[in-house]
Amino acid sequence: MNMIKRIIIGGILGGFAGYLYYYFVGCVTGTCAITSNPVNSTIYGIVLGGLIIELLSDIKASIVKRFHVNKKI
Repeated sequence: MNMIKRIIIGGILGGFAGYLYYYFVGCVTGTCAITSNPVNSTIYGIVLGGLIIELLSDIKASIVKRFHVNKKI
């Protein structure tokens, strides 16, 4: 899977997680910068989802390269 597809999938999952965080945890008073608005929490989730999925992909690639693992995980 190429990098763009991974980032898009991570962004979709992160956006969904960000909205769920807003919905279930949220901020009652409205003073929280990220969780007071569903748009903010969704965008934050999209960015974090894309970054985390790419980070995990790089970690997996370095482990495979270091230990010469040829099996799919």
